[in-house]
Amino acid sequence: MQYIKVLLTGFLCLHFFSVLSQEPSPRAIITGHVKQPSGQPVPFATVKVQNSTAGALSDIKGVYTLPALPAGEYTITVTALGFETQEKKIRLQGGANTTLHFQLAPAARDIDEVMVIGRTATQEVNRQSYNVTAIDATKLYNSTLDLSHALDRVSGVRVRENGGLGSRINFSLNGFTGRQVRFFIDGIPMDNFGSSFQLNNIPINLAERVEVYKGVVPVWLGSDALGGAVNIVTGQQLRTYLDVSYSYGSFNTHRSAINAGYTAKSGFTLQLNAFQNYSDNNYPVYVDVADINTGAYYPSQKVRRFHDTYHNETVIANVGVVNKKYADKLLLGITLGQNHADVQTGARMVSVFGKFYTRGNIVMPSLKYAKNNLFVKGLNLRVSGNYNLGEEQNVDTVYRRYNWFQQYKTYNGLGGERERTLYKYRNNNGLLTSTLDYKLNDHHSFMLNHVFNTFDRKGADELYPQSAKYEQPQKLTKNILGLGYKFDYNNRWSTSLFGKYFMQGTKYSQSYNPSGNWGDIAYRHQQNKFSKTGYGISSSYFITPRLQFKGSYERSFRLPDTYELFGDLLNLEGNIQLRPEKSDNYNVGASYSFRLQGDHRFSLDGNFIYRNTADFIRASLNQNQTKQVMENRDRVTNTGFDGEIRYSYKKLLTAGVNATYQNIRNKTRFEPGSSEHSILYNDRIPNMPFLYGNGDASLFLPGVFGKGNTLSLGYNVLFVHAYYLYWPSLGNDKLDIPQQLTHDVNATYAMAEGRYNIALECKNLADARLYDNFSLQKPGRAFYVKLRYFFKK
Repeated sequence: MQYIKVLLTGFLCLHFFSVLSQEPSPRAIITGHVKQPSGQPVPFATVKVQNSTAGALSDIKGVYTLPALPAGEYTITVTALGFETQEKKIRLQGGANTTLHFQLAPAARDIDEVMVIGRTATQEVNRQSYNVTAIDATKLYNSTLDLSHALDRVSGVRVRENGGLGSRINFSLNGFTGRQVRFFIDGIPMDNFGSSFQLNNIPINLAERVEVYKGVVPVWLGSDALGGAVNIVTGQQLRTYLDVSYSYGSFNTHRSAINAGYTAKSGFTLQLNAFQNYSDNNYPVYVDVADINTGAYYPSQKVRRFHDTYHNETVIANVGVVNKKYADKLLLGITLGQNHADVQTGARMVSVFGKFYTRGNIVMPSLKYAKNNLFVKGLNLRVSGNYNLGEEQNVDTVYRRYNWFQQYKTYNGLGGERERTLYKYRNNNGLLTSTLDYKLNDHHSFMLNHVFNTFDRKGADELYPQSAKYEQPQKLTKNILGLGYKFDYNNRWSTSLFGKYFMQGTKYSQSYNPSGNWGDIAYRHQQNKFSKTGYGISSSYFITPRLQFKGSYERSFRLPDTYELFGDLLNLEGNIQLRPEKSDNYNVGASYSFRLQGDHRFSLDGNFIYRNTADFIRASLNQNQTKQVMENRDRVTNTGFDGEIRYSYKKLLTAGVNATYQNIRNKTRFEPGSSEHSILYNDRIPNMPFLYGNGDASLFLPGVFGKGNTLSLGYNVLFVHAYYLYWPSLGNDKLDIPQQLTHDVNATYAMAEGRYNIALECKNLADARLYDNFSLQKPGRAFYVKLRYFFKK
């Protein structure tokens, strides 16, 4: 009921604004679509009324709506990147709405440039007042990249892995990491997708573009993100298409994907996405080994990982209707998937396993509904919901101890390699999100967003059927309510204001010894409740059409999530005592693009950030250093910057370089619960890269071996400066993770205007030793080949 009351209140408020906006004199609205000669829509075309400030942008379907105009004669001009400008005259009668359609012819010269650097929807995202970077995923469809490795090339982003394909990742964005950064698919939070649907097992072909919001997050992405958000935008065009790919590579790695869609004239639509990943992950590593029988010590041995097989299979299907009177989109969907992951190491490589593995599945029905102009003109509603019925299980029943030589000792009795278990559980995650936005007129628009999330872990272990441990509650509910206002003074200046209200409740149990006798355990039920209010502002100003300045500020909160509180039952130990994080985030940025001698194009982006965070949540090792555990630090600050320079020449060459620096400092003056001054005060936060960057270059050779064929050659380099594994002030124990430099090269041959494609890649060309979380080693040199077929009409 509370949820319905919130929606009804939003409806009434927005309807009230609509009444205030009514004009006393009769006016007319011009609406229509902008399309190509082929019938495909032209998104983000600029529709202007000459000799007037009135104008609009076409949406992703090519549909535009101009504001109400008095009776009279007007000239309407439409422009779009890569198309010829078109003008039409129209006479309006008072109060009589009219329709005016446009068909834009391609501009040959501009199309050549668009293939290199020009963008449509991606460009519009980057023009927002937020500190945001959008990447065009379609340009990477012929690569073997997954979403996580594609994002690793964005300035300010660092993706750290525990190993090879399917391993756990730690996503860092401008100094915030892990669950401080939230992930979305088409604006829907991915909080409850489970282990079968993770960022590093989703192929890049699933996305049309990826939006990275650094720091301040727009209110329509309803979440308690502290350091930013990543929104994966899938294909939105209503068309019939088929995209099939398969790749094979080193370490017996197989990856395949199928993306297909069908839309009938009646509005019936069907969407299918399926993908599969498999790898032995048996790449070489360099480790110190002790003979398990004699104790003889062998330093720096080159061995292969022997228990690290991973595979997953996922199908996402949606069926429904589009462009109906009652719904612009109504889709019923189901996501089905499964995964199996052998566990080779713990949080550090000194822990070696030979039989321990995990498995899981996802069974998630979903609903998506969208309706524009609901009840009144300009009022749009978006509702989505899903519920994950999938299961997860850890299997550790072999009582052995392994080393890197694959030697093992078997022990008598009952036990496991880490903790004897067959624990199988469901997280019972549910999510409901709704968004109302209302455009009052050309200058004022409002937005109301609400996200409800529920979590209730239920499980049992057949090895311990009578254990009360698994009957204890692990429940969480979360509500996030956001209200936003946007003021567009003109095409050059835009400002957004927003507020967010965060609510979270947690139920759990704490164990204690009621009698003092050894082995006597009882449980005491506990509850935690949090409620916080955040707010923010962002503004953007174009000094010239090619020079933009933007700034933003946010008082943000991030509530501890389920895995941090209850653990992931693998390598992360739960900490129910975690407090919510609070951060003041400041961003200032600028972007500039220009041409030299007509054919040389440059774009420059730079952003300065400052973060002042209280109760900062970071990972550390637990007492026996076999698992990670999250802990609060009283105060942490981060001052940094990221920047990118890109260059293109016609449609032949594109290149770019980006760099990120972040000075993340511990500002906790006193030890917890003590008046003693902390020796760690002002230390750089350990085990977190502070200086890193990427460079890339691509050469396009059209017409190779026939018209309509293109040969592309690409290169990418990643640099990460050395950083400390432990606190610097702890002297000899601080250690370090060495500087890393890795080179990737690729070649792609596209035939028949991109219908048939073959790609060859070499990753880590120099076979450098690469390390990430707590010095866990990543794969060395690897080769891959990918075949892809694409068809659309």
